[in-house]
Amino acid sequence: MVGTYNPTLVVFSLLVAILASYTALDMAGRLATATGRGLYGWMIGGALAMGLGIWSMHFIAMLAFHLPIPVGYDLAITLYSLAASVGASAYALWLVSRQRLPWPRLLAGAVLMGGGIAAMHYLGMAAMRMQPGIDYDPFWFSASILVAIGASGAALWIALRLRREGRHIRLLRLAASLVMGLAIVGMHYTGMAAARFPAGSICGAAVDGGLQSHWLAVLVIVTTLGIIGITLIASLFDKRLHSRTGRLADSLARANQELVEAALHDPLTRLPNRMLLQDRIEQAIEKAKRHGASVAVMFCDLDGFKLVNDAYGHQFGDRLLVRMAERVRELLRPQDTLARLGGDEFVVVLGVESTDDAVVVAERITAAVAEPFVIDAAELQLSASLGIALYPDDATSERELMAHADAAMYHTKQSGRNGYTFFTPAMQASAARRLRLLQDLRRALARDELILHYQPKFPGSGQPVIGAEALLRWQHPELGLLGPDTFIPIAERSGLILPIGDWVLDRACAQLRAWHDAGHTSWSMAVNLSPLQFTSPSLVDTVRDALQRHALDPGHLTLEVTETTAMKNVEASLQLLNTLTAMGVKIAIDDFGTGYSSLLYLKRMPASELKIDRAFVRDLENNAEDAAIVSSIVALGRSLQLQVVAEGVETEAQRDFLDQLGCDLLQGYHLGKPMDPEAFLRQAT
Repeated sequence: MVGTYNPTLVVFSLLVAILASYTALDMAGRLATATGRGLYGWMIGGALAMGLGIWSMHFIAMLAFHLPIPVGYDLAITLYSLAASVGASAYALWLVSRQRLPWPRLLAGAVLMGGGIAAMHYLGMAAMRMQPGIDYDPFWFSASILVAIGASGAALWIALRLRREGRHIRLLRLAASLVMGLAIVGMHYTGMAAARFPAGSICGAAVDGGLQSHWLAVLVIVTTLGIIGITLIASLFDKRLHSRTGRLADSLARANQELVEAALHDPLTRLPNRMLLQDRIEQAIEKAKRHGASVAVMFCDLDGFKLVNDAYGHQFGDRLLVRMAERVRELLRPQDTLARLGGDEFVVVLGVESTDDAVVVAERITAAVAEPFVIDAAELQLSASLGIALYPDDATSERELMAHADAAMYHTKQSGRNGYTFFTPAMQASAARRLRLLQDLRRALARDELILHYQPKFPGSGQPVIGAEALLRWQHPELGLLGPDTFIPIAERSGLILPIGDWVLDRACAQLRAWHDAGHTSWSMAVNLSPLQFTSPSLVDTVRDALQRHALDPGHLTLEVTETTAMKNVEASLQLLNTLTAMGVKIAIDDFGTGYSSLLYLKRMPASELKIDRAFVRDLENNAEDAAIVSSIVALGRSLQLQVVAEGVETEAQRDFLDQLGCDLLQGYHLGKPMDPEAFLRQAT
């Protein structure tokens, strides 16, 4: 009995085989990136889709085969053939999910998988329950088994090569699917060529009410396309999710790297910052311990940088710092560290064999900084003050090395600048004193150790006192009464100047309220603002709260801002000063003549007073240049309709000269020293 084939269904069986092959290769790719429960989920889903695809191809091909008798299929045996296909597919996917697949295991896998596919095929044939049974040609039967094993080996090898994502992966998988699909179809039709149906045979499954061909066709087509389609769609979504997750992970990794970079490096110069510097010093110490070497820590501060910043602006100063950092970095070895702490403070860390090595580097740095910098056609000449501390001679920890190098740098500053100094134990006492003052200053507010003295302000014509300037003092429990020059620089460097400045403003307003209540309602109070306090975003609210708390007319409060502070960021300063004057507060430009004010900006400043710096008043009688400067400031004040205040008046001759120039207000020891509130009230009345 001879069968015939429907060409359309034969082509359809080939397409299903190709689709099943593509699904198998895609599943192999998913398994290569899946982990945990996801790995088992993809393996189960892939085994069902791949196994059902191969099984469907077999039965579609069987539907394409027509015998001149009714044909049916035993349901149980058909399901057994499906199980064999799924089992072979599961085993194949398990093999390709391994990290490595050596040739012996690949061959064994090909045999087992090919045997499973052959079992699926011949179980499917047995589901027809032909009577008498089907005869198989030994040659073609053996050939079908070999084709199944060969197709399985090829499928495993291709799946291993294409399981990783890469360029043109979809085209490669499609081409490989064509090869694998042809191999699977070839195995089926080779097996069919081995089948011999004796004349007069009947299909037992058709006689006994087995699964009819048309119902099998519907079941196979719907189930196969549904499962394979769902699997491919799920794979596509998973791939996109993995792709997006990968891109997100890359973005997060880059962002994290940028955050780490920003956290450990100075944003202006890209040099290591204080945090990274600490780690570098500790690493250098550990390395020096192992090799019995030394470490030099150099604290470097630029001399005169503040004047450059005030004269040319912060942007110009930033460019100068970048150029300076580049120049110094070229002098160092790759293993050395140059860090920026902030402002114009830099630190160099290097391994040295002896003190001479540190001397050579220090001299190179001072010489490099001393060379002129040309920026925007402006030629600038700076110098550097260095302090050097050595491990293990001067200190054994990062903190001590930094403190001692800082103390040595401070000593260089005091000794004339532009050079370097090695740390000596004698400097430790000075550094320890500053550290102790800092620690005591942190507790001074809580212990009520800060006090205010008040220096009277007099009209130039010799009239009675019209107000006072509040001046801060520290009644130290052991060191006695300390002037501001002793502790204000420490407060500014540590940031304590902000709470101290708020306290000064509050106490000065409280004292003025007390004097007003005592009948001196015309008196005013002047309070100095530190540079850090002037840039504080809470300054306006602090001033407003102090005035409201003590029920003061804002016109009786004068805030003094140094010329250099006001000129640091002119536009921001103008905005702040305009806000304060809108409240009614008066503004005085302190230390006028020592900075680099532009007359254009000065005209825009909402100031009511110019205070002549005491440096011009000191030699007023003997220095014609100082006299000319003071005369010019008084004339400038009059032209701008500002009151001019001269401070530091210590002699009768100075007072007379300033009176003749037309100076509006005078301050100084000749007229009245700073004193406590009770003494001030006695002298004023």
